[in-house]
Amino acid sequence: MMGRLLGAGMLAGLLAGLLSFGFLRLAGEPSVERAIAFEQAMEMAKAGSRAAEPELVSRGLQSGFGLLTGVAVYGAALGGLFAISFALAYRRMGDFGPRATAALIAAAGFVSVHLIPALKYPAAPPAVGVAETIGARTSLFFAFLLVSLAAMIGSGVLRLRLAPSLGGVRAAIVAAAAYIVIMACVAVALPQVNETPPAFPVDALWRFRAASLAGQALMWAVLGLAFGEVAERLFAREINPLRSKFR
Repeated sequence: MMGRLLGAGMLAGLLAGLLSFGFLRLAGEPSVERAIAFEQAMEMAKAGSRAAEPELVSRGLQSGFGLLTGVAVYGAALGGLFAISFALAYRRMGDFGPRATAALIAAAGFVSVHLIPALKYPAAPPAVGVAETIGARTSLFFAFLLVSLAAMIGSGVLRLRLAPSLGGVRAAIVAAAAYIVIMACVAVALPQVNETPPAFPVDALWRFRAASLAGQALMWAVLGLAFGEVAERLFAREINPLRSKFR
């Protein structure tokens, strides 16, 4: 069963990645083009009469095949991790079926991996950020991401512990509140990063960030729905032969 779940997860992740690629190509690429044009104008102003450095990889290749390959590989890998998470969480999160379990994991994954980290350290298009600080910025982002994942898992455990005494709904509310409080404290404790050039077009920045977040939301939604549907059928096939055997 685990092998079939893993295969289903990778296929669902690949589908989610392809759909996310199409969305990002339409919604996010115009903002990236504006950001690159701004970056090139800044470089030309600094270089003056110096010849521009040759482009190692064409922009068309980056935004086409390169982006497609990256998103597809990321989606398949995410789908595999999603399947493993599902196998660990199924029937341990509560009395939920495969579809509901997959949907809950997808929602928790999107919130903890993308939504909350984006509120503190949002995605940045080209020309936003100083090259000298990329290591520090990456470390801060991943530290916040790991804390968010740990806090989400901890809140899930807290919900299970409180459910017998408080009931399912109240336990979920308390667990969600605990997650929010923890992440708010961590967000205040970690330093803020704001390296956007003063002349950078604000609408391009926010369109890029909105498209990036919406693309991730689409990926997690498709992954949760597609995997949940396949998992529901796989478990139904496992149960039905057993039922017929004991009739």
